[in-house]
Amino acid sequence: MSLTPDTRFFGHPRGLSTLFFTELWERFGYYGMRALLILFMTASVETGGLGIEDSQAYGIYGLYIAMVYLLSLPGGWLADRVLGQQRTVLYGGMLIAVGYLMLAVPSKGVFFAGLAVVAIGTGLLKPNISTIVGQIYTPEDRRRDSGFSIFYMGINLGALLAPLVCGPLGTGVSWQLGFGLAGLGMVVGVFTFAAGRKHLGEAGLRPVPVSSPEEAGQIRSYLRNGILALVGVPLVLAALHVSGVVTVTLEGLVDGSGFVLLLAVIVLFAWMFLGAEWTAEERKRLGVIAVLFFASSLFWSAFEQAGSSLNIFAARYTDNQLFGMSLSATVYQSLNPIYIIVLAPVFAWLWIRLGPKQPASPAKFSLGLIFVGLGFVVMMMAAMKAGTDGKVSPVWLTGCYALHTIGELCLSPVGLSAFTKLAPARVAGLMMGVWFLSISTGNYLGGRLAAFYGELPIQDLFQTTATFAIVAGLILAVVARPVARMMGSLR
Repeated sequence: MSLTPDTRFFGHPRGLSTLFFTELWERFGYYGMRALLILFMTASVETGGLGIEDSQAYGIYGLYIAMVYLLSLPGGWLADRVLGQQRTVLYGGMLIAVGYLMLAVPSKGVFFAGLAVVAIGTGLLKPNISTIVGQIYTPEDRRRDSGFSIFYMGINLGALLAPLVCGPLGTGVSWQLGFGLAGLGMVVGVFTFAAGRKHLGEAGLRPVPVSSPEEAGQIRSYLRNGILALVGVPLVLAALHVSGVVTVTLEGLVDGSGFVLLLAVIVLFAWMFLGAEWTAEERKRLGVIAVLFFASSLFWSAFEQAGSSLNIFAARYTDNQLFGMSLSATVYQSLNPIYIIVLAPVFAWLWIRLGPKQPASPAKFSLGLIFVGLGFVVMMMAAMKAGTDGKVSPVWLTGCYALHTIGELCLSPVGLSAFTKLAPARVAGLMMGVWFLSISTGNYLGGRLAAFYGELPIQDLFQTTATFAIVAGLILAVVARPVARMMGSLR
């Protein structure tokens, strides 16, 4: 049930303020950890790191981020069918806070367990807080894209602060202190959401009503089996490993999880297109979701190199001296949110200004792909220069992140809004999970691509990424108009 629109928060519903600040602190924790993760894994044991090879660390990084978003699917279902979005967000935030604090424990085993806890918590929180944003507007409310852009700016305020604080603290003082500060940010986010729930009213308060006793029994069965799988699979793997029956390795986990991700995508689209419960109009809209899904996956496989290959480039191939001071490589992670904070209001104003004349979502997606590809053209040239001259100017990364940000603003807030508009109401939370599954798929592909090129010159990785993104963007631009017609009256 949607709230009646009001204008108490910069022309938007008051509930947007609660969601804005909750997401700000959740993203503070996420981006604080993200800025440190690849550097911590590849740092030598003597300096407190894990001493993992680059190619292996890229794969682990891609897998972790992929699992964060893959778990959005069961997180969306749990909110739709069992808990409601509000309670799911609250419980997810609590788990994330515990997971980050586990990362601060100086133990390799506890560290990887903490990553798993954070992934589960984020799967509960991430799709559902975005769903609540969609529910405080009516589907026809032209403020929706603007509201999601404001929400997106909250994300990036947290993303701006975290690398500037958690990054230098982790790389310069103690890795554990950096991770611990990220956890503190999530604790603040949990209290923010709990205190501000009263402003959300009925939005996301209850799950979808059960239509029959049989359906209720089916939901209980799914829930029971899911819990058994979540607990049982790790225990079985651990027992087999300890007994010597199988050898569980990080590489094996990465490959196995990739298979699970591929299977999830296949099952998802089989259900979307073979399911008999959709109307003709819903099937058209699901077709649009499929196109946007694959475009989004390609975009994020490129964009999320920021936390892996671009982070490594900043640490090893960039001159990080400023006015005689040595900067942490993590500070470049703040460039994207700085650009977002400056440009998000411009894009929010632009979409409102254009009104019905603005490009439809598929056309915006094509622009996003082209701009992220151009960013990697810049990095390809930077890598070539680094191979000749050694470390290069920060200007290269600055330009790359500017192009990536323009691409992100064309695609990400638009994608969030499009999926909430296109999704059938009875599976709104699950379809939000589908959006995050596209990000999961992209992150896994990006991690595997980076791992494949891990022992090769980094310019090869940048060149391949640029080519895929730009070509995909041009193809989508060609088919954007017929895809937009499938959206009907929606944009």
